[in-house]
Amino acid sequence: MEGTVMGRPRGFDADEALERAMRVFWEQGYEGASLTDLTGAMGITKTSMYAAFGNKEQLFLKALERYKEGPAAYASLALEEPTARGVAEAILRGAARTTTLPKTFSGCLTIQGALASSDANRPAHDVLVDWRNEAGANLEARFQRAVDEGDLRPDADPEQLARYVMTIAFGIAVQASNGLDHAQLDEIVDTTLRTWQP
Repeated sequence: MEGTVMGRPRGFDADEALERAMRVFWEQGYEGASLTDLTGAMGITKTSMYAAFGNKEQLFLKALERYKEGPAAYASLALEEPTARGVAEAILRGAARTTTLPKTFSGCLTIQGALASSDANRPAHDVLVDWRNEAGANLEARFQRAVDEGDLRPDADPEQLARYVMTIAFGIAVQASNGLDHAQLDEIVDTTLRTWQP
């Protein structure tokens, strides 16, 4: 049977399987997600998983990329807002929305995924730290542009401001995990924006 990949069940949909893997990592974190959990949710065998995605760490990286381009796409889209305040609002409202989406899990994959990381799972933890740091650096660069363009005061500190917004955004994700709903998280965003004075 030419063209047949060993171990793949008929009707195997790699895109759907990756979506399901992303949801398992989102709910259980990297360390908490066992291969049995992953393959069960994906509807494939371990052999199929290895053939299509590589090992667990490689699968996680692909799932994280899917998360970044899907549920967390608001973070990069926010940088296109015309004002610094608009950027901050889009990030915070995006965090409130994404962490409380129906049919997904409360919280943020980049936070949940890094919890309870043992030394053996340190590479996945480090990838998530890098992901969050990159998001912060991108936001800092956007705020620096706002200073250069006169949208923010000349004495505004882009690094400090980016750190502040990221801290609120990740705090929103933690509060979503604690059970706060979208409306309650939006109230946090409202309060944050009322104090916006850069």
